[in-house]
Amino acid sequence: MNEYLILKTLHVISSVLLAGTGFGSAFYLFFANRSGSLETQAAVCRMVVKADTWFTTPTVILQPLTGLWMAHLAGWPLDTPWLLAALILYVVAGGCWLPVVWLQLRMRDMAETALAHGEPLPERYWRFARWWEALGYPAFAAMPLIFWLMVAKPQWSF
Repeated sequence: MNEYLILKTLHVISSVLLAGTGFGSAFYLFFANRSGSLETQAAVCRMVVKADTWFTTPTVILQPLTGLWMAHLAGWPLDTPWLLAALILYVVAGGCWLPVVWLQLRMRDMAETALAHGEPLPERYWRFARWWEALGYPAFAAMPLIFWLMVAKPQWSF
């Protein structure tokens, strides 16, 4: 197997982990927040933070490294329209994800504190949950578009 195919394999596997972990974590926290169960919310918040730490963060780093390396090997300039569009969408998704990580950490801490003290979640938790959800929509909308661009490599120009 040559260098390009090794990179492509790593790129595809890490993209599946990135998107799968992101969608799965969002699904569970979205519904945990609607469950009415503080125990569920605290447990899911803990697991979402772990999933981001163990899977999302490494793949967020691996994706541009393998992608840019493949582009270099293939001779695609970074201003190739489909590649540039994918990079812009990746930056948009990442720009949404970074504050989401901060929000998730705070939501986890608030849920664990509320559970430990037998108190309801503070209003701040719910405000953070709304921001967390709102930031997730554009990030997740970007992901299938990036997949399409990577596979189709449409030949258009700006």
